[in-house]
Amino acid sequence: MLHPLRSLLTVLGIFIGVASVIWLLAIGEGISRKAQEQIESLGATNIIIRSIKPPSEQVQTSGLVLQYGVTRADYARLVETIPTVVRAVRIRELRQRFSYNGRMVDGRLVGCTPEYQDIVRLEIDRGRFIQDSDLQDLKNYCVLAAGTAEKLFPFEDPLGKVIRVEEHFYTVVGVCKPKMPSAGIGGSFAAQDFSSDVYIPITTLWWRIGDVVFTRRAGSTEAEQIELSQITLQVDKTANVVPTADVVKATLAKYHPIEDYGVTVPLELLEQARTTRMMFMVFMGLIAGISLVVGGIGIMNIMLATVTERTREIGIRRALGAKRRDIIRQFLVETVVLSTLGGISGILVGFLAPLLSEGAIWALQFLAPRLYNSLPEIVKTMRPVVVPASVPLAFGIAVAVGIIFGLYPARRAANMDPIEALRHE
Repeated sequence: MLHPLRSLLTVLGIFIGVASVIWLLAIGEGISRKAQEQIESLGATNIIIRSIKPPSEQVQTSGLVLQYGVTRADYARLVETIPTVVRAVRIRELRQRFSYNGRMVDGRLVGCTPEYQDIVRLEIDRGRFIQDSDLQDLKNYCVLAAGTAEKLFPFEDPLGKVIRVEEHFYTVVGVCKPKMPSAGIGGSFAAQDFSSDVYIPITTLWWRIGDVVFTRRAGSTEAEQIELSQITLQVDKTANVVPTADVVKATLAKYHPIEDYGVTVPLELLEQARTTRMMFMVFMGLIAGISLVVGGIGIMNIMLATVTERTREIGIRRALGAKRRDIIRQFLVETVVLSTLGGISGILVGFLAPLLSEGAIWALQFLAPRLYNSLPEIVKTMRPVVVPASVPLAFGIAVAVGIIFGLYPARRAANMDPIEALRHE
């Protein structure tokens, strides 16, 4: 109490260390949960098969048309021969230009079935999604993503309106709620942005557009034939996911001499993400522990200086009958009190990590919008999650650091010769 500034600086070292432990573990947990949510959104019982364009020299050609990817025959073969598959969803994707009343949007045209809504977890804001009758009757109906609807119909209700997709026309029957983009996973599953999508019956896409798509670049024309962009298989139970994935890979390898597909198993990715989470948390904890050690060194330096300053006081106490353990207890109590105060204040500020993170993102969004827009989506949407175990862990380490780094100064004070201490000026 006689040296408040010195005591405050000592407490500050422990405070920073404890707050760092809680903050870093909270940030690590927030990033990990966000990654796991994106993987879980793919479905723990799903197996995703994507068409991937192999190197040009390996692609099969029919005249001038490049043929690759999974086919309708693959879809039928997998559904009919694998008993553990309870549902299968096929989709076809194309990059197209959508227009209405002079407004245009470049986005993704997705030919799909009604089950696609459940697989991707799309929520309808107005109207409805694609129905089985639309597929059977080859209806020219479409459902707009939230971003597409906002750009094409900023002041109108899109339901019932007719939009143009290249040279074809489709009637809007539904609008989806906003959906966050998904991150890319490995080389077989690219990142997907759902904001500029238009969904139509897959049978209508096959009938109006077909499998062959022409792309014009720098005066040359390239034609590609892709029957399906993706097949999502839903397995009956989690225990059968990995064995079913092995059967799927073996079946596809038999009919695809060139590996023009990629198989993604979200369950395996989820298990890897959880293992990586533990490694990441340990690593972040070790980094934060360094600041606690630095704080402990600060305590030891302050207490060594205190012992030197209070040498005469120590001599008087020893002369009045105090034993060595009394001197040790005195100095250890002081260090434990300082480290405890630092630990408690660090815990209180550590719980503010989510609020501070939101404040930092908000400030960045308004003060530096260009920097904010350049940030990855996971950074913008991630929120720190305080790990309950980090609170007692950080506090226990803080007290332990106080005892360990305060023990040497305390022992040094207790081992002083009382006569020499009394003579000290």
